Amino acid sequence: MGLFDFLTQEIAIDLGTANTLIIHNDKVIVDEPSIVAVDRNSGKVIAVGKSAQKMHGKTHENIKTIRPLKDGVIADFYAAEHMIRAFIKKLNTDRKIFSPTLKMVICIPSGITEVEKRAVRDSAEHAGAKEVYLIHEPMAAAIGIGIDVEEPMGNMIIDIGGGTSEIAVIALGGIVCDKSIRVAGDEFTSDIEDYMRRQHNILVGERTAELIKINVGAALVEIDNPPDQMAVHGRDLMTGIPKEIKITHQEIAEALDKSIAKIEEAILSALEMTPPELSADIYKTGIYLAGGGSMLRGLPKRISAKTKLPVHVAEDPLRAVARGTGIALKNINRYTFLIR
Repeated sequence: MGLFDFLTQEIAIDLGTANTLIIHNDKVIVDEPSIVAVDRNSGKVIAVGKSAQKMHGKTHENIKTIRPLKDGVIADFYAAEHMIRAFIKKLNTDRKIFSPTLKMVICIPSGITEVEKRAVRDSAEHAGAKEVYLIHEPMAAAIGIGIDVEEPMGNMIIDIGGGTSEIAVIALGGIVCDKSIRVAGDEFTSDIEDYMRRQHNILVGERTAELIKINVGAALVEIDNPPDQMAVHGRDLMTGIPKEIKITHQEIAEALDKSIAKIEEAILSALEMTPPELSADIYKTGIYLAGGGSMLRGLPKRISAKTKLPVHVAEDPLRAVARGTGIALKNINRYTFLIR
């Protein structure tokens, strides 16, 4: 350990469309929704994370809530910078005399463009980072699951996040082939909103649709341990009066069918691109699922039936990417695939 190491703070950030996680000293310090509330008149940020999410869908004309990331990339530069800055402040509540310099590892989607990469780097630098390293999400997920990514063994990782589904075949510390599609958790939420409007003539907000997805979301009609039906409240489109209806997992499986089919197509496409030697490895090792979307009931079973391959879900899939980013941060000198 160097003499001035205490002057540098090393943090790993999983900057997600739905949630942002920050790891410091092997601990998850921040795990909050990626959302910012802004005063329209002054342009000032008034709330970030959980407190801003409570306002989402309930604001008056002077306040707007912004999700700075869309489809896995920064859509609002100003809001993203303020969000990162506010989250980093939570790490330094006990420090009064000085602010340490920051060294960051941030994970990014594998299908990101150079311009989008630059936006992530700039946001981090504006939030106070002196050194910024980037790591692709499937690589971070693989490390977080516990796979030795530097081995000459092929592994297929599917990270279903909020904005994107990342499908990658990894071997020898690199991504051999990958497919990134913008169909993931947010698309599922949108499908549920549409279904409620079409089938039940009831208007529900994004937060309610998200709760439906968590409580009764399913990828198959026939699943083990099905959840109880859920009471949903929304606005009746015919009368305009608030009303309650009951929703089952079978209905949600029907609502999500088309989006899940798109993810299945992308998986098959990635398997087609895989070199034969790595295909042989994947036949033995199977497919690994990470990200919040992998928690959808019956999804592993459905993917397994489509690909005829065993499917393993990561332990604590929501934090697999963040965990992998934290491990990469500790081994910066070892991992050559980190982008500077």
